[in-house]
Amino acid sequence: MSDQRTSATIDAINDYEEIQEELQKRILTSPMKAVQITAIVMCFILNMIDGMDVLIVSFTSSVVEAEWGLSKTQLGYIFSAGLFGMMLGCLLLAPFADKFGRVKLLFLSTALITIGMLMTAITSSLEQMLALRFITGLGIGGILPTMAAIASEFANEKNRNFSVGFVQGGWSIGAILTGLFVAWAVPQFGWRIVYAAAGVVSAIMLPLIYWFMPETPSFLIKKQPIGARQKINMVLVKMGHAPIESIPEKPEILSDKVPLRDLFSEKLRLPTVLLWSGVFFAFMTLFTLISWIHNIATSSGMPFELATYAGLALNIGAFIGTVGIGWLATWFPINRLIFIYMVCAFIFMSIYANLSIGYGVMFGLILFIGISAQGGITGFYPAAARVYDANMRATGIGWAIGIGRSGAIIGPALFGILFDDGVTIQNMFIIFSIPLLLAGTAAVLIPSENLK
Repeated sequence: MSDQRTSATIDAINDYEEIQEELQKRILTSPMKAVQITAIVMCFILNMIDGMDVLIVSFTSSVVEAEWGLSKTQLGYIFSAGLFGMMLGCLLLAPFADKFGRVKLLFLSTALITIGMLMTAITSSLEQMLALRFITGLGIGGILPTMAAIASEFANEKNRNFSVGFVQGGWSIGAILTGLFVAWAVPQFGWRIVYAAAGVVSAIMLPLIYWFMPETPSFLIKKQPIGARQKINMVLVKMGHAPIESIPEKPEILSDKVPLRDLFSEKLRLPTVLLWSGVFFAFMTLFTLISWIHNIATSSGMPFELATYAGLALNIGAFIGTVGIGWLATWFPINRLIFIYMVCAFIFMSIYANLSIGYGVMFGLILFIGISAQGGITGFYPAAARVYDANMRATGIGWAIGIGRSGAIIGPALFGILFDDGVTIQNMFIIFSIPLLLAGTAAVLIPSENLK
């Protein structure tokens, strides 16, 4: 009898895994249809909102600093509060996408962003600002890995790296539009109007997520919620595939949980450590630049609008680098591209630190720093999406980005402390260029078999 139960269990597991592999093969080998492109474009738009929310605090920092009489160290704490929330969002919220669904997590995270941004528009103290930046960061942290998982699971094999990279490009577009709006609105209406506008845009996305964002077939097969077959078939038909007649019941022996130790299995231990290390060092430098670039410019005597354009140059470069690495990854190994991008970013930051330059050359170097630094960091998203299977993808990406966010927390706060201690901008650019080399080295060491 025991042997019969064992045989039945094995057959059930085989049937369950077979339908998963069949659906995955259909998606990976077929041309992309409108429903897949719609899902990826919606993720792109959500990432635009993330870019808006993150960059607002950077672009308005000099005005808030002057109004509230803040030190550079206190300003660094405001930057890091949002980034701390992002870290916890990646670590604590993102794994729920593997348990309750990608779409539900997107809705919850966008709601947190909406609340945080609208409340910031009426805040009156540093303590309130810190709390609200944390709440907003939670939402952003929950969205980022979830979007990468959705893009990876809806894209075919040919466009998989590009799709994940394209979604990340929305971040830069959001930052660019924010910069243009800030340069016009803040001098006329003050800094609060910008937070209110971002909150309204986030609120508009909530009904769009609810009505138009489809759940991925990979998740529906895995979790099998009520009406799973009908939902899968609805998506399959829109993708031009034949519907499935039935879904084998998920064997009880297969757990829905994704323990953290699974990320350190024999196959995944080295890739996980390298991903965490690479994202940590890369985020340390990138978010320091993103947070402080506008304030550095205004502190050096540059007019507010011109300083905003320095931030725009960084984010225009970021968009070019993000889309570029996604396109190049169609032909070249993603980890080698990350290494090349990071080395270039190190070189450009070193040139910036060691040369006396005018505004024109400065903006050009900032543009190239944005291309190489953000492009390289974007490469970690499709790399992580390939390292982890569908059943743990959001969890794996979430923890990689979450651990990396600790670097993003440390960087801006450390920069503010060093600024108040009198360390020159040139020396700080040298200090913060070194982590880029470490990030590139970690990426290129990821075993190639884990990126297929």
